[in-house]
Amino acid sequence: MRLGFSLYFSTGVQKNCELIERFANAGFTIAFTSLHIPEESNTNYKEEIHLIFEACKKHNIELMADVGPRTIEKLGLSSLDQLVDTPFRHLRMDYGFSYEEMVRLSKNFHIILNASTISFDDIFELKKLNADLTKFSACHNFYPKPYSAISLERAYKMNRFLKDNGMRVQMFVPGDREKRGPLHEGLPTIETHRYQDILLSALELKYFCDTDDVLVGDVDVSDPTLHQLSLLSQNTVELYAHLDEHYHSFFGQVHHDRPDSSDYVIRSQESRLYATPGQIIEPNNQKEIYAGDILLSNKYYLRYSGELEIARCDLPKNEKINTIGRVCDESIPYLKFIDRGMGFILKENHNGRKN
Repeated sequence: MRLGFSLYFSTGVQKNCELIERFANAGFTIAFTSLHIPEESNTNYKEEIHLIFEACKKHNIELMADVGPRTIEKLGLSSLDQLVDTPFRHLRMDYGFSYEEMVRLSKNFHIILNASTISFDDIFELKKLNADLTKFSACHNFYPKPYSAISLERAYKMNRFLKDNGMRVQMFVPGDREKRGPLHEGLPTIETHRYQDILLSALELKYFCDTDDVLVGDVDVSDPTLHQLSLLSQNTVELYAHLDEHYHSFFGQVHHDRPDSSDYVIRSQESRLYATPGQIIEPNNQKEIYAGDILLSNKYYLRYSGELEIARCDLPKNEKINTIGRVCDESIPYLKFIDRGMGFILKENHNGRKN
């Protein structure tokens, strides 16, 4: 899954260049911008675009521009075809364009359709015109007004339709540092994500909606969120946890769930390799197991001794398993998404998070 962020010309060139560097350093590879936002009517696009392009090029960021009929006027062009003389290569065609225009432009640009509004008829018409759909993808809207965004269920149905036609799909999560005006209510694609934990929202888009790329719709995110999303770009999730003092060596280690993922526990592929050779793990603290408990197989599990697990659900007491800690409540919702080789890191809880 690729990650992206958003640039708005009303934010100012200097700050946008700082955002490009900030997100690029965190592993983001896509930037979204719009060339027809009503609130940016006084923006001098022609003077500012060059600087934004140069910053994106320096940091290997793919710039995607949302365009409409008014874009031609704003840029002083007679047609969008003239954008071929600019560094723009990814155009999100929101509204006001014919199928013929989109197919023609796809010969020189990657065309991004509006995933939130596209229909079977739209795809049918493009195919009738012999459109090469490998040059098309789809990006959903974000929704500034509360209760106007779509549901996870609807998004999944839309995305399956698009992916069945060979298209990558992009969706938005809101930010949590600087929310864009004029409403400042977040810019999600999914309504339930408007005030939800951002990492959890990104995971839901990936796993529940089969989304290829997740973009931050607002101007910026907090440092902790940026760190979490940066790890997610590496297919890894950080879990706040408490561990018994004898097992603090597990903090900071990168573990991966087995590719043959269990529905009951997350099984670390590396934990037996991390274990001290010859160490005998005596039975200790065997008890009823609850979702979020951190477990270690003891000597009675023979060759499985030393295997680290995290319970996904409540399980019965097992004399062969020691409970050595617990994932904090705020990180437990992430557990269901850690599967089939995904990485996780246990981070020591210093901030009074609940167990």
